[in-house]
Amino acid sequence: MTVEELPFFFSCGGESLLGIIARPSRPAPVGVLVIVGGPQYRVGSHRQFLLLSRMLAAHGVPCMRFDYRGMGDSTGPAQGFEQALPDVSAAMGAFMDRLPGLERVVLWGLCDAASVACLYAPMDSRVAGLVLVNPWVRTEATAAATYLKHYYVRRLGDRDFWMKLARGEWRPTESLGAFARLVGKALQPKGQDGEDGASSRATAPGPGSLPDRMAASLARFRGPVLFVLSGNDYTAKEFMDVARVSKRWTTALAACRVAWKQLPEADHTFSSAAHRDQVAAWTLEWVRAICRMR
Repeated sequence: MTVEELPFFFSCGGESLLGIIARPSRPAPVGVLVIVGGPQYRVGSHRQFLLLSRMLAAHGVPCMRFDYRGMGDSTGPAQGFEQALPDVSAAMGAFMDRLPGLERVVLWGLCDAASVACLYAPMDSRVAGLVLVNPWVRTEATAAATYLKHYYVRRLGDRDFWMKLARGEWRPTESLGAFARLVGKALQPKGQDGEDGASSRATAPGPGSLPDRMAASLARFRGPVLFVLSGNDYTAKEFMDVARVSKRWTTALAACRVAWKQLPEADHTFSSAAHRDQVAAWTLEWVRAICRMR
């Protein structure tokens, strides 16, 4: 199918944002809006967002990607990720204005862009579904618990660790001190864990922890959701640990039509072309199913 890429600027909060729509010659009524995660711009790590956009459009699914205010070729000061909800709203409007036949839009986000999509979805009836890839649910407590569970346990079975210990190269004071600090953070009572102060991604306003606010938003959305998780990624492991033990998350997931896809060998940003292609194929298959449900 023929694909045309349409670059343009649109407004948000007095700033000019750059967007690019990959428009197929016969566009489906459901499109995909790619939200950029982390300090990135519309191309994505390893060109993932660009390649995903073109692949979807080649199969008839229009796709838009864009730069937040202050990122890439958009003007204005950089925003924290939870301050990007107006950017997503403006992008939704721009996408639908330029494709009059577009009826609804799937939000696609990796890492903290998945968090943005989750927080935004219940506020806009035009959202047809969510593709949440390695969602970011970071707090100091969840990060510490994840590191203890997945890093230290793995280290005990690591031959290099025991060889280092045998050679007397292991520094018990430093290592045990770091271990004790992690245990302290992991055992913080709920409500005192706060956000990750080391990251600008955890400075957003709003009551409650980030994972609790995301679960509440997802419960209000109640639409179809596809989770894509990497096996070689602490962010994905942290999300799974939270989703398993949090009552808010189990309730929210029960309220949605949820599908799960996992790539055991994939890293956080899908640096392998094979993994990126698999994620794109799963996205296309899932969006087509939404089109059939209209």
